[in-house]
Amino acid sequence: MCELELQLKELRLPAICGSYREQADEARQESLSYEEYLESLVGREIEMRHENRTDRWLRQSRLPLEKSLQTFDQSRLSAKVQRSVKSLLDGQFLEHAENVLAFGNPGSGKTHLLCAVAQELVHRGHRVLFQSCNLLVQDLLAAKQELTLGKALKSLRRYEAIIIDDIGYVQQDRAEMEVLFALLADRYENRSVMITSNLPFSKWELIFKDPMTTAAAIDRLVHHSVILELNLPSYRLEAAKTRKEVVANKN
Repeated sequence: MCELELQLKELRLPAICGSYREQADEARQESLSYEEYLESLVGREIEMRHENRTDRWLRQSRLPLEKSLQTFDQSRLSAKVQRSVKSLLDGQFLEHAENVLAFGNPGSGKTHLLCAVAQELVHRGHRVLFQSCNLLVQDLLAAKQELTLGKALKSLRRYEAIIIDDIGYVQQDRAEMEVLFALLADRYENRSVMITSNLPFSKWELIFKDPMTTAAAIDRLVHHSVILELNLPSYRLEAAKTRKEVVANKN
């Protein structure tokens, strides 16, 4: 390893270290200036760091990567929802700490859609965390019991958005819902939450157990929000029906 490569390694510039010879040959062939050669090297380093960061953030996000925009049939969505989804992809709602609330029947694609949007946001340089409501609540409750809830909430602030999946799907007790409310209050007007739920707001007292807490939670979520109504038939049932028809036709 030559002196230059040792220096580049010490400066932690692996992309430049691995490509400077090849780039130098191309620069000589194309009669590039020193500045143009340097720009191409730095550009390669930035591109590699961006790719590595994206890969790392995707792993940390816990997103199910199979739930992408490429595997989601957007033709099932209403024109209004399609426009809303398109507007979410630029990430501006994160800058304003707005929330995204997706409602619909089981199997309507709520989780898939929000995960797909979240993947695109990660590729655009935003940090996102995906967690089922049940597991998230259990983690927060454990932190509260260990007197570290404040630290746990602070740690979650590094994520610009948290997807809370299936809120209300599993009925929790009052102590569990108190820590969920603490999370919503902590992120209010600071960070975004993205929520999926089978329950309309009119039934959220089943979640928070108390009318005042329910009203306060809804108020914080809706104040700055985008609401996606997915009043669609279950795509899982549709897929099962299609497979059944294919098998029947073969027979």
